[in-house]
Amino acid sequence: MATMTPAPATPLLPADVPIRLIARVIDAAVLAVFGLAFGRQVGFGFDWLIATAAIVLAYFVLADVLAGATLGKAVLRLRVTGQDGTKPSLKQAVVRESFILLGAVPFAGPFLALAAWIWIVVTIRSNPMHQGVHDRWAGTRVMRRETSSQRPAEESGS
Repeated sequence: MATMTPAPATPLLPADVPIRLIARVIDAAVLAVFGLAFGRQVGFGFDWLIATAAIVLAYFVLADVLAGATLGKAVLRLRVTGQDGTKPSLKQAVVRESFILLGAVPFAGPFLALAAWIWIVVTIRSNPMHQGVHDRWAGTRVMRRETSSQRPAEESGS
């Protein structure tokens, strides 16, 4: 009986800014639909702002902890990992994602969120492992699965 050898694991590489931003845009679109529908039911007041911020934080934290990826990251073959390559812990995910709450601060939120995003992008681009400040604080990384079309062609031996 022939034994089957497992296929080699797909290599994980650090994910850079553009693909990470696309993943966030996908997640933002999903969450915006939810937030608008929720707001139509309860009104777009302070209660909506607090509840929506909590739901958005829970979405990112739970997706990181349970699946290692949000919907946007999964579509783009990205994973959030701890330094050891496993899914992040609850504490790591909360630390990593807590910056999103800045956007919910009344009046100043959009400016605080923009400043945080700029800081995160700058730190991702300046780090060889593409870790933003939020990743370094949390001890996490965002990795992408390399597809077969991205791998260099293996040299054939003659």
